[in-house]
Formats: sequence, structure tokens, C-alpha cells
Amino acid sequence: MAADLGITAESLRTWVRKDEAQAAPEGRDRGVSAAEELARLRAENARLLKAEQEWQLEREILRRAAAYFAREVK
Repeated sequence: MAADLGITAESLRTWVRKDEAQAAPEGRDRGVSAAEELARLRAENARLLKAEQEWQLEREILRRAAAYFAREVK
């Protein structure tokens, strides 16, 4: 197969190992049901949305502070 692709056998072997590693992450329990995985993903999504809101607020505060101090410098 590697010869058909024009690559070395070791390159093909490396690609296969990387693909297998990505398909089954180390930290994930294979016995997790679809419902449990969905609940975990929903909780993570909620956490990330909350963090995004905090970052947006922080960015807005910094933007306003920068505008305020820019006016004082003039």
C-alpha cells in the first residue's frame, strides 16, 4: 500500500498510529454511554459559554478603560 502511495512503509505506519490515537483518546472511558457523553458535552458547553461571557465583559471593561485613559492623555 505504501508503494502505491509513493511513501515509505514507516511513514504509512506513523500515519496509521496517529489516526488510531486520535480515534480513541487516552483519557476517555470507552464504557461511557451516549447519554452520559451527551450530558458531559452539554455541561462543558455551558461552562465554555459562561467563560466566553466573562471574557467579553472583561474585554469591554478594558476597551472602555483604554478609551478613558486615551482621552486623558490628549
